[in-house]
Amino acid sequence: MTAPSIADAVGGYLDHVSVERGLALNTVAAYRRDLDRYCRWLSARSIDDLTAITPSDVADFAASLRNPDRGGRAGERAGERLSERALSASSAARVVVAVRSFHRFATLENWTSVDPAADIAPPQIPRRLPKALPYASIERLIESAGDPATAIGARDRALVELLYGTGTRISEVVGLDVDDVDLDAATVVVTGKGNKQRLLPLGRAAGGAIADYLTRGRPALAQAATGKRRPGAALFLGVKGSRMSRQAAWEVVHRCAQEADLGDHVGPHTLRHSYATHLMEGGADVRVVQELLGHSSVTTTQIYTLVTADALREVYAASHPRAQ
Repeated sequence: MTAPSIADAVGGYLDHVSVERGLALNTVAAYRRDLDRYCRWLSARSIDDLTAITPSDVADFAASLRNPDRGGRAGERAGERLSERALSASSAARVVVAVRSFHRFATLENWTSVDPAADIAPPQIPRRLPKALPYASIERLIESAGDPATAIGARDRALVELLYGTGTRISEVVGLDVDDVDLDAATVVVTGKGNKQRLLPLGRAAGGAIADYLTRGRPALAQAATGKRRPGAALFLGVKGSRMSRQAAWEVVHRCAQEADLGDHVGPHTLRHSYATHLMEGGADVRVVQELLGHSSVTTTQIYTLVTADALREVYAASHPRAQ
């Protein structure tokens, strides 16, 4: 089989992950950006044949992600050295994973006989423990959401309560429709990565905040919709009556954190980390937390066991007479 051009091969791979694997739009967009960078790097080095890419080429590209001055090649076109910005270890690892996945796909399609990226490992990412807020700070954050008697205040309180009460991602929350919430059964159906759905229990606080928002907040916001901005089935609405954007929801959490004097580092994912950490500290099984968070592997969830272990060490150090 004749190999397609690199650009066509990338296009075929993106169609594959979008249609056949059903990856989320944001994930496909990230793959597209990462592979565009790879294509620019190859083009600047006069590599235009998919079958001509060698393991050394992929290794040089991987090195250039952290240090754009590296990864050069004698055949690089004069005057076409790319001024790409250096990436963090986590971002560079994501790009390498995208390139490895692309080349694996090209090999499976018989476009290449050898996978040049098979032995190229992503850079090591320093393991960072997720930062969880103490429950007292969560309460202050929620109280800073605004006056629940107003439409905006009711919406913002419901948003923050739902984020912390279910541990959902911000993209999952803004993607919710009204019918996804069952207040009688105290459950909510969220659609996560890869369009996978999961049923989550809805606590009394979050359920009550959503009920108040549906009664007095959402109808008022829906009335602001004009023209093409129709509320449709969206649960959370913006000030113009259309579905609330991810950025707008992020700004709500950020504003509440600032008003609660929690600093600039608190965002929606902080609430997700806090949700998982508080569950683990309360004795929840790691497998249950995995299901609630929608992690495909329990390995991802096990980082919260380290958080709990750190908390135990702090208690031990402060309480036991022989700890010091």
